[in-house]
Amino acid sequence: MGCIGLVTTGPGDGSGAYATGKYPNLFKESGHSNKEIRARIEAAYHQLFHGDTATQAVYFDAGKNENGPLAYISDVPHHDIRTEGMSYGMMITVQLNKRAEFDALWNYAMTYMYISAPEHPSQGYFSWSLKRDGTPNEETPAPDGEEYFVTALYFASGRWGNGQGIYNYRAWADKILSTMRHHPLKSGQTKFGPRTIATMVNEETKMIRFVPGVDRGRFTDPSYHLPAFYELWARWGPVEDRDFWAAAADTSRAFFQRATNPQTGLAPDYANFDGTPFAGGRSNRSSRFSFDSWRTATNWAVDWSWWQKDPGERRLSDRIQAFFASQGMSSYGDQYTLDGQLVEGRHASGLVATNAVASLAATDPRRRDFVEAVWNAPIPQELVERYYDGLLYIMSLLHCSGNYRIWPPR
Repeated sequence: MGCIGLVTTGPGDGSGAYATGKYPNLFKESGHSNKEIRARIEAAYHQLFHGDTATQAVYFDAGKNENGPLAYISDVPHHDIRTEGMSYGMMITVQLNKRAEFDALWNYAMTYMYISAPEHPSQGYFSWSLKRDGTPNEETPAPDGEEYFVTALYFASGRWGNGQGIYNYRAWADKILSTMRHHPLKSGQTKFGPRTIATMVNEETKMIRFVPGVDRGRFTDPSYHLPAFYELWARWGPVEDRDFWAAAADTSRAFFQRATNPQTGLAPDYANFDGTPFAGGRSNRSSRFSFDSWRTATNWAVDWSWWQKDPGERRLSDRIQAFFASQGMSSYGDQYTLDGQLVEGRHASGLVATNAVASLAATDPRRRDFVEAVWNAPIPQELVERYYDGLLYIMSLLHCSGNYRIWPPR
């Protein structure tokens, strides 16, 4: 899968993969050969990126422009294109050394999603959702997309070096990251009416906001907290913001402890900055464990794997795996109240995937059962699972095989 770039370490770098360059291969620990693991990853990649466009793929070619080929990742069941999926696709392709696909996705994002008009309230951000013809469903951003764009671009700089224009990966990572923290409070018209847009972070709490819109930016989404990324930004990002991101990493680690249920380890989709569930708003799922919050365990487990700064993340992984094991390894549902009452019963591939990644931080022997569960799961193909579950599935294969790595930018 390639070799990791040179990492220069120092005090405060923890004792995880950033410092050691060693990434756990949980599949190999369970007895699977390197050949089997490579074949499993390549099969998932081929199906999701280059499989049958009617029944398998989430990656679609979209022609060319002056910057080269264009392609997008589609949320197939909802017939749209989201910064979430586009940035996940970029992360997957940089980890797999698939530069052509990475550049095609980035070119599409810059061509159709990036908002550059100076008078626009979202200038410097990306429209979070488009129709499949490239026209926007909304002209405001969702911070998880920007977070993954930034980190994927830094990694691309490390793997391939920096090109010109939109392919100067590091320059664009710096630009987006700076905008996330320093976007001015700006009101104006969009195609969907007036909007007032601010920064993606709450300066007082040092946390990522749910959205930068003033009306919906007063709470957060636990699955948007990415301390493993923030530690990298504290080393690689614009110098004036590095202390902020270092503090944000510590804040998110403490937040995971407050936002998760002390018995089940379940986090809500949305939370107040003090960690209590956010109730109300536009989603009836906001205060319970649902689709967004599947990813929260991945975030703390990868943070532990890369940095090993907070042993509490190990306890969180053991706790959430104990809960799902108690629900039946092959039958647990996908939505729960935080105290563990079943709401929806679909045994979802995406949740199987994120529960496997939690094993990067877990200590209980049952962690191997969760790794084997994702190994034995089919590549998501059903319409309801192709996009979200499919992307979480292939990322879990990378995480659990030690192939989701840090690539220091050039």
